[in-house]
Amino acid sequence: MSADPKNLLADLLRAALVSVAPEQAETPILLDRPKQAGHGDFASNLALQLAKPLKRNPRDLAALLVAELPASPLVARVEVAGAGFINFTLASDAKTRVVRQVLEQGDAFGRGAKNGVKVQVEFVSANPTGPLHVGHGRGAAYGASLADVLAFAGFDVTREYYINDAGRQMDILALSTWLRYLDLFGIAIPFPPNAYQGDYVKDMAAQIREGHGDRFAKVSAADVLQGAPAIDVDKETHLDVLIANAKRLLGSDYAWVHGFALTEQLGDGREDLEEFGVTFDKWFSERSLFDTGLVEKAVAELDARGHLYEQDGARWFRSTAFGDEKDRVVQRENGLFTYFASDIAYHANKYERGFDRIIDIWGADHHGYIPRVKGALQALGLPPEKLDVALVQFAVLYRNGQKAAMSTRSGEFVTLRELRKEVGNDACRFFYVLRKADQHLDFDLDLAKSQSNENPVYYIQYAHARVCSVLAQWNGVVADLADADLARLDGERELALCARLAAFPEGVQGAAADYAPHQIAFYLKDLAGDFHSYYNAERLLVDDEGLKLARLALAEAVRRVLASGLALLGVSAPQSM
Repeated sequence: MSADPKNLLADLLRAALVSVAPEQAETPILLDRPKQAGHGDFASNLALQLAKPLKRNPRDLAALLVAELPASPLVARVEVAGAGFINFTLASDAKTRVVRQVLEQGDAFGRGAKNGVKVQVEFVSANPTGPLHVGHGRGAAYGASLADVLAFAGFDVTREYYINDAGRQMDILALSTWLRYLDLFGIAIPFPPNAYQGDYVKDMAAQIREGHGDRFAKVSAADVLQGAPAIDVDKETHLDVLIANAKRLLGSDYAWVHGFALTEQLGDGREDLEEFGVTFDKWFSERSLFDTGLVEKAVAELDARGHLYEQDGARWFRSTAFGDEKDRVVQRENGLFTYFASDIAYHANKYERGFDRIIDIWGADHHGYIPRVKGALQALGLPPEKLDVALVQFAVLYRNGQKAAMSTRSGEFVTLRELRKEVGNDACRFFYVLRKADQHLDFDLDLAKSQSNENPVYYIQYAHARVCSVLAQWNGVVADLADADLARLDGERELALCARLAAFPEGVQGAAADYAPHQIAFYLKDLAGDFHSYYNAERLLVDDEGLKLARLALAEAVRRVLASGLALLGVSAPQSM
C-alpha cells in the first residue's frame, strides 16, 4: 500500500470494493478534500458512482463498503454522510508525517515525477515595435508561472517567444524611425498618424545620427513623399507608399535601418522581461519561416490537399469547412503571404519539433483566431487537439479607487517597466496571476504597494519572514528538526496546518492540469492564513524542548512550502520584512 494518505485510502477502498462488488473492481476511485473540516480529511463518492449499476441504495452501499474496509492505523474514523459519501478522518500520525516529508525533500516536496511529456509554452510574442505595456505584463507573468508549474508537475517544458520580425508592422517601425531621423537634418515630412508615435522612436533616430551622421539622409522630402496620396484621403496607402519609397531610396541601407530598429526594440523587451524574472528557452524568428521556405511549403501543402481556392487574384484557405466564420486569405494578389500564412507554417513547425502538447497564450481579443489556426492544422493532417490556446484578459489599473489612465499624452500605453518601478516585481508577478487568466483583472496599485494584511503578496511573504525570525531567535540547527517528535503536534491548528501542507502536491498537479497558476496563489494565501492564525494563538519557542522542536519543525515545513509556491509564481521569499 502507498505511503501517501490519499493513495492509501484509495487502496483501502479498492480492497473493500473487490469484496463488495468484484465485477466493479476497475471503477475509478475519487477522493477529494471536503471544504468543511467537520466532514473529515477526505471524502469519496464511490457509493454514489456504483448505486445505479449495482441497483443499490447509495447509503446502504456506502455502509457495506465501510464495513469491508481493511483496518489501518492511519485512519481514525470513517463515516457515511449525506446521500452516500464516505468521509475519512486521518489519525494524527497520518497528518503530521507530511512535516517530515517536507523537511527531508526540501525544494523537491510537491515536485511531480518526470512524465516524459514534451510541452511547448509560447507566450508574450509581442511585436517588437515598442516597449512592453501592462497588458503584455499579464501575459508574461501568466505564461512564466504556467511554464514553471508545468515543469514542477513533471512535464518537459520549452518556453518560447515568437518574434514577429517580418511584415508590415516592422516596416512601419523602420519608416517611423527613419522619418524621425530625417527630421533631425531638417528634412521635414508630416509624420503619419498611423506610424509609431513614441519617444523611443525619436531616441532610436538620435542613436542612428550619433553613430552614422547623415549617411541615411541624402534625400529630399519630395523624394520620400513621391506618389503618396494625402494623409486625410487614404492614410494607410500613404503609409505604404512611404515604406516603398524608403526601400527604394535607401536600397541596401533599408535593411540596416530595419534591423537596427528591430534589434533595439527586441533587446529592450528581452531586458525588460529578464528584469521581470521571465526568460525563454527559444526566441523563434518569423522571418526564418520565409527564409527557409516553410511558409511557401505550408501553403503548397494546403493547396495539394485541396483546401485552397483563388478569388480576385488572391489565394484563400477554405476555413469555413473547419468551423471558422469565413474563409481566409493566405496569399495576396501581389504575391505576398499573409500573417495567417506564416502562423500556419509556425504551428506546423511546432508539430515537426515533436512536442506532445502545444500551449499558445494569446490576448483575449484573439479568441476568433483559434478556429482558423486549428482548422489549418487539421487541413494539414495534424491533430488540432494537441494545441491548447489560453486567453489572457487585459489588466485595468486603479489608483485611489479610480481607474488609472492607461496611456500617456503621446498615446503610449503605460509600460511594464513603469508598473514594475511603481509597485515592484513581486507585487506585479503575484497580482497578475491572482485571477484566472481569462477573467478581467483590476490591478489595485495602492493595495499592491501597501504593507498590510490586505495585500496578499505581503501577507504571504510576511508569513515566510515570520518563520525566519523565529528560527533566528531559536538559534538552533534546522537540520536537527528532522528528528522532532511530531506526535507532539496534536492541536487543532497544528493538524490543520499539516493538512494544508499535504495538499500542496495535489495543488500543483491541479494547477498544471487546469493551466491555472492562480490556484497556487490561492493556496499560498490559505497556507499563510493558517500559519498566521497559529502563530498568533500559540507560542513556538516554549520551554518544553520536545514541543518546541515539533512546532519549529512544522513552522520550517510551512516556510519551505511557502518559498516553493512563491518561486513558482516568480515571487521572492524574503527572510525579513
